[in-house]
Amino acid sequence: MGVYLEAIILYVVVFLSGSASFLINGPPAGAEVQAGFPVTATLAGIMLRSIPSLALIWFLLLKNKKLKDWGIKPGIKDLVSCIYTLPCLLIIGFTVTFVSSKVGEASLQITLVSPSNAFEWIILCLSCILAAYLEESFFRFYLLSRRNEFKLSAVWALSLSVTLFSICHIYEGPWGFLNAVLSSILLCFMFLRYKSIHGISIAHAMYNIAVYVINAMVMG
Repeated sequence: MGVYLEAIILYVVVFLSGSASFLINGPPAGAEVQAGFPVTATLAGIMLRSIPSLALIWFLLLKNKKLKDWGIKPGIKDLVSCIYTLPCLLIIGFTVTFVSSKVGEASLQITLVSPSNAFEWIILCLSCILAAYLEESFFRFYLLSRRNEFKLSAVWALSLSVTLFSICHIYEGPWGFLNAVLSSILLCFMFLRYKSIHGISIAHAMYNIAVYVINAMVMG
């Protein structure tokens, strides 16, 4: 029972609370007319959410099992999984965006504001890397690697990971939710196939950064 309670508390506190707040309260006041990249808010998110949450998840993972026993030492498998995962994520994202544009609905309910200088891009990249590692550490590594403790088969563990991950992205609207479902299935498959946390995390981060790069090119 303890392992289930731990997972539920982690999910609600670290992930679900932020999505629920966005759904209930909507975007921050003045978000529609925001003139620049939110450096202060992004730094606050890094220091107050991403780093502490990532440290908490890994503290719980390492509490009963040493780092070397998890078998996540960086290696060629990470490079291979990243090479396969990144283009697939981009294809999924572009396809969902293209289809949503053809039916006359926006794929997102939030407005992206891309950085305008090198310092802001560094902050964004750091934020994306930490956020990707945070999500992959929980939704893929924590849930899928501990599926035996949860008494779940690989299929059921994958379904749980995809469901919980997608719910956290429901604030992005139906098309954003669909993108999260498809992307999560891919990330779960790649993790189970290559046992690589670093490869899929880097691919996830690079995908998020690419979205801002493309947005800057389109808006610029």
